[in-house]
Amino acid sequence: MILVFLANGFEETEAIAPIDILRRNGKDVVTVGIGEEVITGSHGLTVVPDVTEIDVTMSDEIEMIVLPGGMPGTLNLEKNRTVQDAVDYCSEKGRYIAAICAAPSILGRKGLLKGRKATCFPGFEEFLEGAEFTGGPVECDGNFITARGAGVAIEFGLKLVEVLSGKPASDNLKEAMRCV
Repeated sequence: MILVFLANGFEETEAIAPIDILRRNGKDVVTVGIGEEVITGSHGLTVVPDVTEIDVTMSDEIEMIVLPGGMPGTLNLEKNRTVQDAVDYCSEKGRYIAAICAAPSILGRKGLLKGRKATCFPGFEEFLEGAEFTGGPVECDGNFITARGAGVAIEFGLKLVEVLSGKPASDNLKEAMRCV
């Protein structure tokens, strides 16, 4: 199971593109609403998540969590106990943690990116404490996948498929979606 956390002010493209790509790959993706039963993105898109934060329990079924960026979505994710617990759980268990745009700052402030290659939206580098900031579109270092922003949301989603299902699965989706 992949948990995608959505908080008011999330960047729509950074959430919806990876959700779609992961589901096209047959993954069990569960969207989790933080703070509300209906979540509104930073550009006014309204989403009804599959579950709310009170329905989330940490379990071995979680293979990845995804943290979309956007403002104030990233700040709303960061101050939420369920999100923090999920990050801690996945970090301790070696599960994948994916964050895009401003959201890698959540991981950086927790010290989880120390000594790792990472990227984020320009201007948030200072929050990637101890990371080797690359400025690249998508970085994968161990169980951490970070991405620059909305413009690379499809590439980010394809990288998530690659780490979970292998490069051939990602390449097949890339071709099917005419990304090549």
